[in-house]
Amino acid sequence: MNSPTLTGIRARSLAVGYDSAEGPVISGLDVDVAVGELTLLFGASGSGKTTLLSAFAGLLRPIEGDLVAWGDDLSNLKGSALLAYRRSVGIVFQSFHLIASLNAWENVALPLRLAGWKPAAARVRAIEALESLAMGAHRDHRPGRLSGGQRQRVAIARALASTPRLVLADEPTAHLDAVSAADTVSLLRSLVTSARAVVVATHDPRFAVADGRVVDLGLRLDGAVQPNP
Repeated sequence: MNSPTLTGIRARSLAVGYDSAEGPVISGLDVDVAVGELTLLFGASGSGKTTLLSAFAGLLRPIEGDLVAWGDDLSNLKGSALLAYRRSVGIVFQSFHLIASLNAWENVALPLRLAGWKPAAARVRAIEALESLAMGAHRDHRPGRLSGGQRQRVAIARALASTPRLVLADEPTAHLDAVSAADTVSLLRSLVTSARAVVVATHDPRFAVADGRVVDLGLRLDGAVQPNP
């Protein structure tokens, strides 16, 4: 395990939700996400895991509290600075979100093209990302020809293609069989480097062996989520 060298994300008294008029989904949360470390957000459905990932990704602004990521106050980040932050984050979605009409390398290259990469450079980088996950031989295959585990590897390659400093994974084993799920647990753990933090939101007990920092999200009676003591 790599030794954490700095705090990538620091949240204090954080409240996050989708509509401030309806109140926060998460409130009173204190948590640090360290670079060089795997952080596991454990909690049942409805406990606010996806909401918290969205805040970490710069997609949701805090309702209350402080949320600082790599020195940037995400409550106040706007315009090109906010876009640059979002591009430093790689996201692994719960349901793969691969485009059926595109092959593996085209799916991986698409976010790069949207970020302004030239076609040839995006293709090279996409193939490199697939090869790093032992998916180079499947680079021309469309999602329909891939197993669930292989589709998840393509999705992870897409998240890694831009060399992010933060990787967020939302229930990454939810649609996988036992073998593929175990492989994904190991793979996500291996993505942690001295320059990268990885955060996984899950209720899968198989992540308990992944050797990471655990944040246990619990439900209060009024519905807002607070960390368990």
